[in-house]
Amino acid sequence: DESHPGPDPFDGDTPVEGGSDRHALIVGEGSCVLYELYAAEWNGGDPQAGSGAIWDLYSNRLRPDGWTSADAAGLPILPGLVRWDEVKAGSIRHAIRFTVACTTEDHLWPARHEAGVSDADCPPMGARFRLKASFSTAGLRSDTKVVLAAMKKYGLVLADNGSPWYFQGTSEPGWPSGLLDELKGIPASAFEAVQTSSLRVSPNSGATKT
Repeated sequence: DESHPGPDPFDGDTPVEGGSDRHALIVGEGSCVLYELYAAEWNGGDPQAGSGAIWDLYSNRLRPDGWTSADAAGLPILPGLVRWDEVKAGSIRHAIRFTVACTTEDHLWPARHEAGVSDADCPPMGARFRLKASFSTAGLRSDTKVVLAAMKKYGLVLADNGSPWYFQGTSEPGWPSGLLDELKGIPASAFEAVQTSSLRVSPNSGATKT
């Protein structure tokens, strides 16, 4: 009842993420419409999904408050993924989606939904963390520095429950193992929580002040 009505351009050739969430992300290149499914199954032509959300990529409008999406926080997944073409170009100009093992029973803008427990030590969905400006990137690979620069400027947005401090890139060839190994070595202690309420234009808008 929190899913947008279809149809979705999902078929037997649509790549589906492995693991329990089985996300499927589809972009209409001509329309700039993003379709995201959770627990997607083709089922030999009888497709099913646990939930579905449709996003107009020309708009910053958020889902109704209280609604989930393919992610527990009710946010789109694709805009928060690290893309290899961005890294190669030398600039990532957006926040990065990430997960933690435990979230609390609350959500902060821009998140629209929570799926946590009664534990004040856990962060809420939508919380933003930024890599501290003082964190040294000396001696790291140039492509690692591209990702870390985005973490310092735009930060990480908590979007789902999952592995601790886990963020993802698009599934495509070219990701160097050296880059991934260096990113895994960045400690959680290098991040700080950021108060973002002053950036909100209105409760139901994804737009931010510039």
